[in-house]
Amino acid sequence: MLPYFCCRSNIMEMDIFLLQANTVSAANNANSALNYLPIGIQLLFAIGFVAAVLGLTHLIGPSRKTSDKLQNFESGIESVGNARQPMAIKYFLVAILFVLFDVEVIFFYPYAVNFRELKWAGFSAVLLFVGLFLVGFIYIIKKGALTWED
Repeated sequence: MLPYFCCRSNIMEMDIFLLQANTVSAANNANSALNYLPIGIQLLFAIGFVAAVLGLTHLIGPSRKTSDKLQNFESGIESVGNARQPMAIKYFLVAILFVLFDVEVIFFYPYAVNFRELKWAGFSAVLLFVGLFLVGFIYIIKKGALTWED
């Protein structure tokens, strides 16, 4: 049994030695352009693949242009009027407020994970955080930002 372990140990040490980086040659070739060759080859293959796929789809694919295909299309609804008409700012305001209050909920996750370690200091910080957002929400409601007049 002893010779088997000795031989196996030597083989494993050799495997580990082969997997380690050679520090002497790595120090000499640290700034060599040869180190970037695999990245360049992969980049060339990626660009070539994309170009080949785009070229093949252009050559093989059908190209029947009819008036129905060339007409503007938006979510199954035919376009009516000019697309450059001004839009009410309320849509953008509601979207920004949604993102703001949605991000607020994301900040509760770290507190929920560590609430036992944070103890009362963490609880008071979360209360302050929620309080500031509630003050902002009350301000938004008082200003009428969420009321629709149209």
